[in-house]
This record gives sequence, structure tokens and C-alpha cells, in this order.
Amino acid sequence: MRKALEIGGVLAGAVLIVFGIIAIYMGVDGRNTVRDSLKQEKIVGTPDSSIPGKAVDSGDRARAFAAVMRKHTLEATSGKTYSEMGRFLDAQGNPTNDQNLAAKDAKGQPVENGLRNLWVTETALTTALNMSYMAEQLSLFGIVVGVALLLAGVGFIVLALAGAVRRTESEKAAKAAAA
Repeated sequence: MRKALEIGGVLAGAVLIVFGIIAIYMGVDGRNTVRDSLKQEKIVGTPDSSIPGKAVDSGDRARAFAAVMRKHTLEATSGKTYSEMGRFLDAQGNPTNDQNLAAKDAKGQPVENGLRNLWVTETALTTALNMSYMAEQLSLFGIVVGVALLLAGVGFIVLALAGAVRRTESEKAAKAAAA
């Protein structure tokens, strides 16, 4: 029974080491994918951002750029968010949610509030940038878990083999005492 437990400990350790290596690889690959995707967009921090003139090529910088985009959108909409703005514009250019009060375009359709539509674009873009931040953080977590699995696997093997060494020393001592 003891031999089976030793073999089981070594096998469990080997499996943890393999999972650890795979988790580390996946984490590094995920991080590289995020960074490569961000570089393709060629985004550069604006002068009023926390990353002026720097390429947005990491999750942290993507998050910082998302914050400045929100700031710019709030400036453009006089501090109003999407939900605080009317869907349409009336004849005087004031926001309204009432289609009947809305100005009509050449086709007779209500004129949409362009600033409200700006929020739709801003939300889509900042969500993508914030997802880059989250993805990079998750990849870092995967790397940390991989290292933990790797170390746990090595620990299992050491414990299993130490038990085997201790057993053979005990057996030798018992045989010497019997002789």
C-alpha cells in the first residue's frame, strides 16, 4: 500500500507540474495577445491623459486611455451621461425623448441627438479598452496559478520520494537490528 501511495504522490506531482506549465504558457500567451491587439490599434495617449504621448500597448495603459475618453465625452456633453440625454433634438436643438416634439430630417424622421450617439461609441470603445485591462490581469492570475501548481507538484514529488527514502532507511535499520 505504501508503494502505491508513493507512486500516486509522484504521479500527482507530475500532473500538477504539467498543469502548471500549461497555465503559465496560457497566461503568457494571453498577455501577449492583449498587447499585440492593442499595438495594432496604434492608440497614443492624449496630452491631457496620464500617459501623454505613450503608446497604448498594455492593459494598464488601455484602462488609463478609457478614463480619458470618458472625461472627453463628459466634456462634450456638458457633464451628461447617455441616460441623462434626450434621444432626439427639437427644432431649437434641445434634447427631447418625445418624437412628436423632435425636429424632422429631410425624410420626415426625428433628428437624433448626436451627442447621445457619441456615448454609444464611447461606451463601446472604453469597454473594449477595459476588457484589455481585465484580460491582462486574468493572464497574470493564470501565470501566478501556474507557478503555484508547479511548486505544488514539485512539493508532492519531494514528499513522495522523501517517504520512500525514509522507508528504505527504516528497512535497513530493521534488518541490521534483526541480524
